[in-house]
Amino acid sequence: MKAFRFKNFDIQQSQNVFRVGTDGVLLGALAQVEQARHILEVGTGTGLISLMLAQRNPTAQFLGIDINEEAVLLTRHNFQHSPFRSRMTNMHLDFKQFVSDHKFDGIVSNPPYFEASDSSKDKIARQTVELNFLQLITRSAELLTEEGIFSVIIPYEAGGSFIDIAQKAGLFVIRKIEIRGMHQSKPKRLILEFSLSEKPLTELDFTIEKSPRQYSDQYLELTKDFHVFKGD
Repeated sequence: MKAFRFKNFDIQQSQNVFRVGTDGVLLGALAQVEQARHILEVGTGTGLISLMLAQRNPTAQFLGIDINEEAVLLTRHNFQHSPFRSRMTNMHLDFKQFVSDHKFDGIVSNPPYFEASDSSKDKIARQTVELNFLQLITRSAELLTEEGIFSVIIPYEAGGSFIDIAQKAGLFVIRKIEIRGMHQSKPKRLILEFSLSEKPLTELDFTIEKSPRQYSDQYLELTKDFHVFKGD
């Protein structure tokens, strides 16, 4: 399968691992990781999000984990062939059993969000068969430093229940970004960020396209250091 080329790294892809998509790009560009020293990505897929975050934060150490062995091998390849290789590590394991000798200033995830079904397409990456929201949130709260930030991108409709579960786990929502496909369309995704410390809530809106297949100025500005656009 053809690699997806970014300005500073390439992403090798596979038919059996969730491919590069807008959700991952948005989380990689918007998650607050500027102050983080140790960042954990739960469910790396191709490693895209961690690589984007490594470009944005030139000193942080990264650990990616995935339960899918093929995804782990793909991430390892993409990490090792990037300019950030010395700071990138990944492991093949189940997040529910993950144990660490230190906590993380940043935890990021583009988690599975469809209920389990008979569909076999991207079953582990897209369906909550191996990791549901409660498990992701509870374990992340245990692994987060006091000033750390837990960042996710999920369907807009799941936001209310995700926030409720997080609050019960002792997490406070500190940032909420509503993502629309086009201006005046209904939000389709939500980036949520949480902390163990209560802080004022920041709420933002983000629009991906100004017209069909035409990126918005907002999206172009956000991703200008990553995407290779025509004419670059």
